[in-house]
Amino acid sequence: MLRDRAPKARGSVGRARALRRAMSLPEVLLWQALRSRPDGLKFRRQHPSGVFILDFYCGDVLLAVEIDGAAHERGDRPEKDAARDDWFAAHDIVTLRIPARDVLNDLDGVVRFIVVRAVARLPLHHPAAPGGPPPPDKLGEE
Repeated sequence: MLRDRAPKARGSVGRARALRRAMSLPEVLLWQALRSRPDGLKFRRQHPSGVFILDFYCGDVLLAVEIDGAAHERGDRPEKDAARDDWFAAHDIVTLRIPARDVLNDLDGVVRFIVVRAVARLPLHHPAAPGGPPPPDKLGEE
């Protein structure tokens, strides 16, 4: 597993725990699919990061998944969501916004979409261990 580089939570851990107990139906359905680690990807639910709480987060690929209900389309919510997404983008975290109705209508398609996007963000190789590999001359090679 790669090192999680998400911004540390600032005072929202208790709220995240409460949100885990009060997940919406689309979030519950998606969590049941993502918790089985599709393609070996580990997702967390209601993951606190900075002052925000992400619906789902995969630290290995810096991918956030947000399930948006109808309320996200009204009022100042689209602007707030865009500002939030920009804040995460500044920390190299890509946010996928998925309408709740899509989760309810085609859960398998949504999971496939998330996995394809996540796998595309996987590095080609894992980074070297801290300090890097030993120099070739230390391995007896020249």
